[in-house]
Amino acid sequence: MKTTTEQLYPLFLQHPVISTDTRKITPGSLFFALKGDKFDANTFAQKAVEAGVAYAIIDNPEYAIGEQFLLVDDVLTALQDLARRHRRQLNIPVIGLTGTNGKTTTKELINAVLSQRFKTLATQGNLNNHIGVPLTILTIDASHDIAVIEMGANHQKEIEMLCSIAQPTHGLITNVGKAHLEGFGGIEGVKKGKGELYDYLLQSGSPEDGESESKVAFVNSDDATLLEMQKARDLKNVVYYGKNANPDNLVSGKLLDNSTFLALKWNDRKSSSYNVKSQLTGSYNLDNILAAICIGCFFGLDYDEINQGIEGYQPKNNRSQIMQTTTNTLICDFYNANPSSMFVAIDNMDKVQAAHKVMILGDMFEMGLESAIEHTSVIQKAMNAHVDERIFIGKDFSSQQSEVQNTNLINTTFYLTAEDAIIGLKTNPITNATILIKGSRGMALERLVELF
Repeated sequence: MKTTTEQLYPLFLQHPVISTDTRKITPGSLFFALKGDKFDANTFAQKAVEAGVAYAIIDNPEYAIGEQFLLVDDVLTALQDLARRHRRQLNIPVIGLTGTNGKTTTKELINAVLSQRFKTLATQGNLNNHIGVPLTILTIDASHDIAVIEMGANHQKEIEMLCSIAQPTHGLITNVGKAHLEGFGGIEGVKKGKGELYDYLLQSGSPEDGESESKVAFVNSDDATLLEMQKARDLKNVVYYGKNANPDNLVSGKLLDNSTFLALKWNDRKSSSYNVKSQLTGSYNLDNILAAICIGCFFGLDYDEINQGIEGYQPKNNRSQIMQTTTNTLICDFYNANPSSMFVAIDNMDKVQAAHKVMILGDMFEMGLESAIEHTSVIQKAMNAHVDERIFIGKDFSSQQSEVQNTNLINTTFYLTAEDAIIGLKTNPITNATILIKGSRGMALERLVELF
């Protein structure tokens, strides 16, 4: 006999911890036997029970060998439906966050600001997919005041599905750029996919969910693409922020300093002005900081609480992270890369004040048919930047070297693989420099750090 969501939910309330990995079992938890590309966790269900879980949720009747084994049609669907059921019990603001670049940094900044006054729960790391979002929702309990849920996607309808689980009351799209072009089917597909968050915010809540009022969208008023997407849907409940002194902005701000760490001045609608220093590098992070300040103001925090949140946030996970070595300053931004984030990173490096500047750029993945032209455009952008040395790593960059032969390639090196780059950098070490390291996650450019 199959176990339904309504039968499963009371068991979750008794055992409100989810386990999905038998190497990290929490005694008394619920084990969900999820499938992967190379494994079927149904085969580990008995091991999970032996390790102390209260129940193992499985979808293969072959492994239902006792009362602690609960059979469902599909384990992943059961996990997602359980999260939807739990979300309906939560009467708190849930901020849904997506975008091409800056999602995780913005999520962390929002959490850092709101946690100055509220007990918040935010997506851990980048658990922002069809598994991570339900797992995050299921960690929210009655003690939490606000949740910040990051939602990632590499194809259309994914944000729509994640919204059906997280059911955000508030939403923010950081930006729309060239990423996952293969899955989305081009930039227009990216716009449509990310816009599914705005589509969800258009839906009216139901009184029984305590959501009779329309949902709120936070929109960067400097971003023409986001404004177009918002106006096309006629979103009514919109809160604006941005760099320009737009009278419609709840918050406006500008950079004061970009020498290593960002310092900015921001204003609220009362025309009060405040200065704040961050521990972030890269002028492109100004929009992310302003988004967090805007949301802090919207939820009633005072300027001191907001500034404490911004100043206290330390970037990690190799996103806009500064690392000082014995002889070099590293800008570690190699968690991921796409043409949009490459361009703003190059622009920032162009403006950085340093005696010797080096850019190390690795291949961008999931570019599909646009790969050649996008890698060429990044090379050309980098060649025009005011830096002393450029290093390109990967087969995609290397295959486009001939396309820029007419460009002055002085102090420019191409390596086919990261292993080749490691050998080259050991032979020709870089010292006394400010070095940007950026590439897609699959390039594993963290291997280069120990060379500097």
